[in-house]
Amino acid sequence: MSRSIVFKLFWLMTGLCLLVLASIFIGQTLFFKQFYVQQKVERVGDALQSFRLDGMIDVRDARAAYEKEQKFTQNTTAWLALLDDNGYLQHTDDYEMEIRIEQSNLAPALAGTTITVPLYTVMDVEEASHDNPLFPDILTGEGRRIALEGVMIQDQLYPQRIGRNVSNLREENRLENEQLVNKVYEVVPRFESPTEYHERYPNVLVHGTITEIRIPQGESATRYTNRLLLDRVTAFQADLLYEDYTDQSSTVIDYEENGIAYKIFVERVVDQSGNPAYLFAMTSLQPVNEAAEIMRHYYGYILIGTLLLVVLVSFYFSRRIAAPLLRIDTMTQRMAKLDFSNKIPIKSADEIGNLSRNINQLSDMLNDHIVRLEQDIEHERRLEQTRKEFISGVSHELKTPLSVMESCLYILQDKTDSPRRDYYFASMEDEVKRMNLLVGDMLELARYESGTYKMEMKPFRIDEVLERICARLAPDIADKKLQLSTRITSAEVVGNQHRIEQVIVNFMTNAIRYTPERHDIVVSTVEEENTVIISIENKGVHIQDEQMKKIWDRFYRGEHSRDRTSGGTGLGLAISKQILELHDATYGARNTEDGVLFYFELRKLTKV
Repeated sequence: MSRSIVFKLFWLMTGLCLLVLASIFIGQTLFFKQFYVQQKVERVGDALQSFRLDGMIDVRDARAAYEKEQKFTQNTTAWLALLDDNGYLQHTDDYEMEIRIEQSNLAPALAGTTITVPLYTVMDVEEASHDNPLFPDILTGEGRRIALEGVMIQDQLYPQRIGRNVSNLREENRLENEQLVNKVYEVVPRFESPTEYHERYPNVLVHGTITEIRIPQGESATRYTNRLLLDRVTAFQADLLYEDYTDQSSTVIDYEENGIAYKIFVERVVDQSGNPAYLFAMTSLQPVNEAAEIMRHYYGYILIGTLLLVVLVSFYFSRRIAAPLLRIDTMTQRMAKLDFSNKIPIKSADEIGNLSRNINQLSDMLNDHIVRLEQDIEHERRLEQTRKEFISGVSHELKTPLSVMESCLYILQDKTDSPRRDYYFASMEDEVKRMNLLVGDMLELARYESGTYKMEMKPFRIDEVLERICARLAPDIADKKLQLSTRITSAEVVGNQHRIEQVIVNFMTNAIRYTPERHDIVVSTVEEENTVIISIENKGVHIQDEQMKKIWDRFYRGEHSRDRTSGGTGLGLAISKQILELHDATYGARNTEDGVLFYFELRKLTKV
């Protein structure tokens, strides 16, 4: 019940927050861009209307036109161009070229007249400098003869290409109205034949002389630096001349360049002279795309923040409302699994606090009873295991000496006057001693394994113990013709000296027993920061890997020494293992390059 309440609260809060967030996100994703574009279009359209109604289209020179266009851009972030009825920028008297026509192939009436060519239609203002090496050499000065190719529309010549001569009109170093040229390629296929097109729109070639060139200087040149706007103006002029644009009022055109969307506004007006004119505006929609992209990234942070808020609110509800009940439920489930390690925190003095306190007391009582019961059971289990292993080991190890004694008794009974009578009695005496030694070892091992034996720890000098044991076992080493080497450092350790001596004797006895004649036994100590490592290595023999894991088992003897004549009860290493574990000491055995190394560690005496 409590858990379902927490989950319901959590999912309700999560669902509501995510629903609100998703609604905002979807709404802005689907409609924000359209809303922005609509607002942008309305704003620019209103600005054009205000521009027209306020009489701002009535300008008299290029400077005034530039200032009004810049003011419009500052107010709307849109570019503006004032066009005449032929689609040319109004008042380009600061950036134009006058040509006196001397000869024309299809329009002889043009001979002797002077025409004005707006230079923004054929070249960039950045190139229009006499000192600029990129400046076309056909415009190096007045009086220069040039050739001009254009199209006649309504008895007016619109230049398409300008060059030094006729042959130069198709070379790279000529001026070209690219938009008008491209428009020709678009319009020609509409006619049944190129001849029909040229009958309507004659292609005129004229020769003339440059009479004057005017190039803007300083800030005035800024009007002609927006190449994108000027290209759209010349493209609109081409549409206007070829009657592809016939709207008599305002229109909005979509345009895209280099993946960026634009809106183009064209509004037909009447200038101060009563002649038709056009307000041509262009604005980029890139900001809305950038804003939408930023909003998409921003919503990632909003989503993270919302989820974090939901988690915090849900945590608050679960902690204040349902957490105590959930803790009680969890606690009782653990108690059912006999886990009494946790306690219910009591944070209130109400009924839930009293219930939590009673459950904690019940948990402590059950835990105490179960721990005592487990200790009793474990103690009994160890005793039972010790009894079983003791009986099993005794029955196995005593079988052989009893058999030997039984055989000797049968022989003595049958042959009372046997000359080997003393030999049989000596054999029985050896078996009795071995049985006594075996029983003593088994009783000692059982005592260690019972879990009731406590080691008495005292400090002692390990170097003195090692030297004393080596001296005691020197005759056995000499009898087997072995060489003893020692590398012992003076150190004081903490442990049960008597039991540690027993371990060292067991390790040394094993080394003497299994080391071949004329080989070495090495006894050494190594001091670490907090411990002393005692090592006993016997040369000349190795223990197989599969046997290495079994040498610490009771009654285990190596493959090469399974016969009982080599001595030992098979319990020495098992007893040593129990002694070292009661010391919490690290121990082990491993094969070295020359033999087998037994080692163990003892804690050094800490001096205050």
